Amino acid sequence: MTPHRDLRTGEPVWLAYPRPRLPTRALTRDRTCDIAIIGAGVTGAMAAEALSAEGFRVLLLDRRRPLMGSTAASTALLQSEIDQPLGRLSQQIGADKAIRAWRRSKLALDSLSARMALLGIKCGQSPRPTLYLSGNVLDAGGLKQEGERRRTAGLPADYLTRGELRDRYGIDREAALLSVGNLTANPLRMAGGFLRAAMARDAEILSQVDVADIETHRDGVEILTAQGPTVRARHAIYATGYETPAAIRGRKHSLHSTWALATKPQPDKLWPDRAMIWEAADPYLYVRATPDGRIICGGEDEEFSDEDSRDALLPQKTRRLEEKLKKLFPHVDPRADRAWCGSFGASVTGLPTIGAVPGKANLYAILAYGGNGITFSRLAAELLAAELTGRRDPDADLFEF
Repeated sequence: MTPHRDLRTGEPVWLAYPRPRLPTRALTRDRTCDIAIIGAGVTGAMAAEALSAEGFRVLLLDRRRPLMGSTAASTALLQSEIDQPLGRLSQQIGADKAIRAWRRSKLALDSLSARMALLGIKCGQSPRPTLYLSGNVLDAGGLKQEGERRRTAGLPADYLTRGELRDRYGIDREAALLSVGNLTANPLRMAGGFLRAAMARDAEILSQVDVADIETHRDGVEILTAQGPTVRARHAIYATGYETPAAIRGRKHSLHSTWALATKPQPDKLWPDRAMIWEAADPYLYVRATPDGRIICGGEDEEFSDEDSRDALLPQKTRRLEEKLKKLFPHVDPRADRAWCGSFGASVTGLPTIGAVPGKANLYAILAYGGNGITFSRLAAELLAAELTGRRDPDADLFEF
């Protein structure tokens, strides 16, 4: 049912730090539960925590050990800004819906921060401003208009001229938008924190489980596994990221390859506020810092062809990222201490798709694709918690299939 992909290769920087240790079990017999979540990465972790908090008995199924898929490759720039600028999204889906989507993304990020605080999750999270640099998607004039649209929608963003950008951050670009209230974090420790919270409410992680088929019925689902046993549940949720079946993903979402590097720690060379940086460009560059002073730089996205082709480009793409980082900040050491690549998903609108799978009773899916997929994962947890407890989230229509 789910494609088998080598989701990443190389040395993600998060594997250089202590990793969460999570107890798992093997699937040796038939099991029953209220909700079965397929995928034990950051998306499944947030869904499991939210749904277990509502009193559901949750099982997470993963063909790997937890957190060893795409979550380890994330650069974890946790932003409310959607990949598609507000002006362009307004042209695609209408101004009212675009504003609602941008506002809800902001609320989801605020909710994520608050939830981590309530649960006591420690994942190196830190509030950071974000710089959105002019590029081939929005030039200086386009950025200025984008800032005005955001402010009209109640989403503050300051427009910086070339001189202001250079004086405040040492960056030589035509213009930028400066926003505040975003976060950086360690995605493995974040996801591990949410999984531990769910497991404290008796959720279980079943690892090395490969889903062979799902049969949906009016009163529940049956998940048939390659290992033999069956999992029966009232509801099932696909949280499989870039291994979501193409029949569910549809033409609205596409797969890409992305590359990233992390330098050695150099805290004395970092820019003011350690602001997160990304570009109004296609493909865009993104930059952040870690608490110990490493610089993470990523981008160079291309349409996905196959894992071997993606992996073969790692040395070339790493050199290109080093060159771009050096151009952006001439005073830093851009050399990669670690470099990796992985699969990445995008949508036509930059929005996720979350909700019931059409024609499949009791089956749901989370397609938290895009540059702020972790923010969308929190949004998905909220939407599905409402849906499965009989409430209707007022923004669900923006993201449903």
